[in-house]
Amino acid sequence: MKKKSKKFKVACIQMTSKNNMDHNILEVSKKINNAKKLGADLVILPENVFYMSKNFKGLIKNSYEEKKHPGIFEIKNISLNLKIFILLGSVCIKNKGNFFNRSILIGPDGKIKKRYDKIHLFTAKLPDGSTYNEKKFFKSGKKISIYNLPWGKIGMTICYDLRFPYLYRKLAQQNVSFISVPSAFTLFTGKLHWHTLLKARAIENGCYFFAPAQSGKHPGHIKTFGHSLIVDPWGKIICDNKNKDKIFVKEIDPNIVKKARQSIPSLNYKK
Repeated sequence: MKKKSKKFKVACIQMTSKNNMDHNILEVSKKINNAKKLGADLVILPENVFYMSKNFKGLIKNSYEEKKHPGIFEIKNISLNLKIFILLGSVCIKNKGNFFNRSILIGPDGKIKKRYDKIHLFTAKLPDGSTYNEKKFFKSGKKISIYNLPWGKIGMTICYDLRFPYLYRKLAQQNVSFISVPSAFTLFTGKLHWHTLLKARAIENGCYFFAPAQSGKHPGHIKTFGHSLIVDPWGKIICDNKNKDKIFVKEIDPNIVKKARQSIPSLNYKK
């Protein structure tokens, strides 16, 4: 008889990041500490957690090499001191003349365990008149990224990736139980698609989705949707953060993943 997987607690931190990195680092540090007090074993942060700008140029100007990034340095120390896993939703990283939108998982020992560079870069012309061309400034990642947490495997993705089902099927077929989707969905697209996309991906792949989000008004009149979500393998929303100042910590049962996939074995079809 197989042993049951241990339950654990997750916090999806919601932020209204500004164009002030020191302020954002201080704010996120407070929220991580509060999440730990509520029992979190894994804390996940949103996309562009340390800096939000009115445009992609602003992100590039305030980027760092990974080893020199003050935010990463701070989170490593917090992980070590609190003995928890922290997933940096995404950070703008400079590397040999290229720029990457990178998600970074840090372990309880304060060391980087896994990296993921955003594969699908946001390009859109929306009906509200706003346009986005992340491809113009960032280099796309090429590989999926999976890490074996003490409670099961987690697959790492970022924001716009959510619109590409094949990526999530690839992760699910590698037997991940959890998928992170740190995001900064616009207010316009969020209202229309955010909940629907996350529920659909969770149902399709029979796993948990952890989706921390940016929320509110940012520099340059940019507005993000918020509603950080945790969705279970049946598509049930077990956490929806409508209040940006509240921190939710939810218990996760990995055994529900096994039950969902046994009940509806759609992952067995390879064609």
